[in-house]
Amino acid sequence: MAERSSQRSRGSVYPGYDVLAKWNSPSWNDKTRDVISRRLAVANDPRFFTAEEFQSVTAMADRIVPQSASHSRIPVAALVDRKLQDGIFDGYRPAGMPRDGDAWRLGLHALDAEALSRHGSRFAEMAGPDQDALLRRCEAGGLHAPEWAGMPPSAFFKHRLLQDLVLAYYSHPAAWSEIGWGGPASPRGYVRLDFDDRDPWEAAEAKPGDELAALRINRHVR
Repeated sequence: MAERSSQRSRGSVYPGYDVLAKWNSPSWNDKTRDVISRRLAVANDPRFFTAEEFQSVTAMADRIVPQSASHSRIPVAALVDRKLQDGIFDGYRPAGMPRDGDAWRLGLHALDAEALSRHGSRFAEMAGPDQDALLRRCEAGGLHAPEWAGMPPSAFFKHRLLQDLVLAYYSHPAAWSEIGWGGPASPRGYVRLDFDDRDPWEAAEAKPGDELAALRINRHVR
């Protein structure tokens, strides 16, 4: 299990909890293990995006879902890349929005054009505060470069950039350990469904003063 450890429980609200400890427990079946194995095997390189596009997505992920340098990194950009490569889409899109992959390419090109006109460099090469400022303008719909080609910048931010990056982050088991989630409830499910009840195979949240108690519980959650 060492190679599968999420390595993100230290300093967590759920101390000592690693969702991957459930690997051979009754909590997960073969299908769950297969899906998670493939997710853990995603390499941090592009298959759908170009190298430059992938740099931009990585930089945007660092601003939207920043990660601690003390933990192993979740490959957010690569998870978005594989979703697009595999043609896994939402199944709907707002008016004025191209298909998911086309929207990403158009939005990345437009944001680089905005960055070059304002700062003389591509988005991935800008300083973090400047990246944040440009993303805020995008969210507010305050960008007007012709490269947007009719796609509303605010819609790109909300429906592609924000949604896809956040969902990619929380699709990874390392993020599940951070929030105390046990992964797919298959086949075990849940029994104690009342408010603030916890099944023995769910993580315990560390309350102020009870951190050691949560740590003892979470080391045995399976």
